[in-house]
Amino acid sequence: MKIAVTAENPSSESTVDARFGRAKYFMILDTDCNKWKCVNNSQNLHAAQGAGIQAASHIVNEGCSVLISGHCGPKAFTALSKAEVSVYSAAGATVKEAADMYLQNKLTKLVNADTEGHW
Repeated sequence: MKIAVTAENPSSESTVDARFGRAKYFMILDTDCNKWKCVNNSQNLHAAQGAGIQAASHIVNEGCSVLISGHCGPKAFTALSKAEVSVYSAAGATVKEAADMYLQNKLTKLVNADTEGHW
């Protein structure tokens, strides 16, 4: 299984980025081999629109089934849900802590977007 976590820096010790579509990086944990991979999301940092949908596409193309972020807007949430990617919130944690909390069943799955788009 692959878990994507939004990150402010390219490290599993980074703080979870509060934004999904405009997160600086995605840290992806492959739980089968316990390895981290960093995906740069800089192309979406200043996008006028569509950042969430483009970011969702990256997550799906990486083969992730779980996304952990600070927040997720409506268009991104819809795109992720259609691709059967489960979305969780872990604001304030480090990337590694957030992944560990998910693996320990300590995060609550979002059932809807938890913020407006374009922020």
